Amino acid sequence: MLIQLLALMIFVCMDTSLKLMTASYPVLQLTWARFVFSSLMVVTFMWLTMGRLPWRSRAPGLQALRSLLLCGCNIAFTIALAHIPLADATAVGFASPLITLALAALILREEVSPRRWLGVAIGFVGVMVALRPPFLTGAPLHWAYLLPLVMAAMNGLYQILTRRLASLDDSRVTIFHTNIAGGLAATFVQPFVFVSPTALDWLALMGLGVLGALGHGLLVLAYARAPASLLAPLSYTQLIWASCAGVLVFQDWPDGISLIGAAIIAAGGLLAALPQRR
Repeated sequence: MLIQLLALMIFVCMDTSLKLMTASYPVLQLTWARFVFSSLMVVTFMWLTMGRLPWRSRAPGLQALRSLLLCGCNIAFTIALAHIPLADATAVGFASPLITLALAALILREEVSPRRWLGVAIGFVGVMVALRPPFLTGAPLHWAYLLPLVMAAMNGLYQILTRRLASLDDSRVTIFHTNIAGGLAATFVQPFVFVSPTALDWLALMGLGVLGALGHGLLVLAYARAPASLLAPLSYTQLIWASCAGVLVFQDWPDGISLIGAAIIAAGGLLAALPQRR
């Protein structure tokens, strides 16, 4: 559980860094740094610990699609961070576990109990509140609030592919391929968007990749040591870290609508995540 909490804190640190750097660098350049330096870190770690790279996949097309979906998630979320508070973007993005559950039932034909469907419904009510619709705020809906919802949908498909690939490839193969296709796709567009970083900013760009790889690595370690039913509800603590980072770094204090929306999303997510028991 402590490893899971640490991983979530690291993800918030990465998101905070991304939001800060969107003021100076294009989103596609930040995405490139996140994926390329994560890939280099994963490749180096596997080479040192295994003496080889587990690159052979039984489903290379699905691996590439999964990586591209993760790249799309990062692009959508980073664009959103440039325009809306970190806590709001994180709250709306937590529609992802609910979408994953719904897609698992529809695509993978997994059995979903009525209680979990109720959790999905409650969670989406929270998402509608967190989107800050005009009838609650009296102001037009900002288009950037829709991007975390797009990210959540793509992340839901990403998680479905992760489950599908678990029956086809070794987990190390999937970890190896996670950043490859996304990094290559982002590399191709760099001649059109690249802004030369300072020496200090190069370290910050590399830090994005290190934080991303470290966070995902810790998640793998956590889920190898505890059941998903215990760890999944802890994901909602990320809302706390994101709110703290928004206040401390950006002076973005969450208002009543943000807090109510986040609370409803968390309640629905927890109801859906609880294990089946009497």
